[in-house]
Amino acid sequence: MEPRFALRSRRVVTPEGVRPATVHVRQGRIERVAAWEEILPGSQELLDCGDAVILPGVVDTHVHVNEPGRTDWEGFAMATRAAAAGGITTLVDMPLNSIPATTTREALRSKIEAARGKTQVDVGFWGGVVPGNAGELAGLIEDGVLGFKAFLVPSGVDEFEHVGEADLREALPVLARYGSVLLAHAELPGPIDAAAGVWDGAGPAELREYGRYLRSRPDLAEVEAVELLVRLCRETGCRIHIVHVASAEVLPILRSAREEGLPITAETCPHYLTFAAEEIPDGGVAFKCAPPIRSRENRELLWEALREGMLDLVASDHSPSPPERKQVETGDFRSAWGGIASLQLALPAVWTGARERGFTFTDLAEWMSAAPARLAGLEGRKGAIAPGADADLVVWEPKASFVVEPRDLEHRHKLTPYAGRTLYGVVRRTLLRGETVYDVTAQTRFSESSGQLLRRGEA
Repeated sequence: MEPRFALRSRRVVTPEGVRPATVHVRQGRIERVAAWEEILPGSQELLDCGDAVILPGVVDTHVHVNEPGRTDWEGFAMATRAAAAGGITTLVDMPLNSIPATTTREALRSKIEAARGKTQVDVGFWGGVVPGNAGELAGLIEDGVLGFKAFLVPSGVDEFEHVGEADLREALPVLARYGSVLLAHAELPGPIDAAAGVWDGAGPAELREYGRYLRSRPDLAEVEAVELLVRLCRETGCRIHIVHVASAEVLPILRSAREEGLPITAETCPHYLTFAAEEIPDGGVAFKCAPPIRSRENRELLWEALREGMLDLVASDHSPSPPERKQVETGDFRSAWGGIASLQLALPAVWTGARERGFTFTDLAEWMSAAPARLAGLEGRKGAIAPGADADLVVWEPKASFVVEPRDLEHRHKLTPYAGRTLYGVVRRTLLRGETVYDVTAQTRFSESSGQLLRRGEA
């Protein structure tokens, strides 16, 4: 008899709803989700979680790990420890910020070698679309990338150039032919260039003004980019996913595209759902990201778009960097690196806002597990507590709160806009294919690295 393992709770979040259940695991997969009292006879190990919620492992499809080439920013070992501590069992690494960027087959091989044996959780890879690499796309798909990322505006790193409409017209038919997906950073340079005058004559005090930075990345940059992507989606039939929607002004465009039946999806991020421009202090460069955090009213419209289904999922856009690149000493918003490190905090940050607005555990599991798994082509294996899926599970206390202390973060660099904030939802244990990889109560909280590297099409 093959050894089995089971865990049970009065609150297990399944695709059919929340219910008392026992999750039976064999060889790393969920064998079945049974009644709470159903335990197999014999020597089966049982973990009784009481009233703690059992969630499907979080799937974060927007993570900048930065290895190889920028491991002083972060690398696979530390990023995936932070992921495990935050209930994330699968992440998909973005193709930029590493050197080389993942825009060729050779670069993908370098990325895989850099990650091998270092991952606490499962890791997949996005390829990149940049000017001139259309000839590499088919090979990257064959080598296992889960899809592709492109920037429509300068990315901030020289290794990953942004694309124009002509580049997209060359690349999208290739992606469509293979059934792949394009993830797009949706801002266009024109409106940003037109707003650049807000920095003219700015001295040290003016460079610290968050309002000035906000005006330098206007809503129109997002609106025009999404309009372009909708048009290209219609013409090519390629699946397109809009990453990190920050401006609520794009929501009517997305709604129209959905009504038309176009294969367009979209995400937002924990920071856009948590913070508001009115609350960001001058010099608060920890909050800088692109697109920028906008108004309170805008934030509430993003929440409503999640409720309506116009936004499909929430991903972290974890983008760490050394503190000196954030210009912490000067508070200069114009030159500070635009990225927020939030991998470990994504689940509690989203739940803290969701619980205040009447959302449920089922909503959370859809936004942060099931929908990202579908985006990455991992449905059936990841993102749900269901028979046949990997036993990626999170034992979680939704009413427990904690104050964010930077020293408690597993991120390489501890700078965070969440510092001092009270968040709800404490991860007690994270299981990857039925094996505990993080246990907050254990003397050694992390197990040995046991994550796998995921490839497109693998069961």
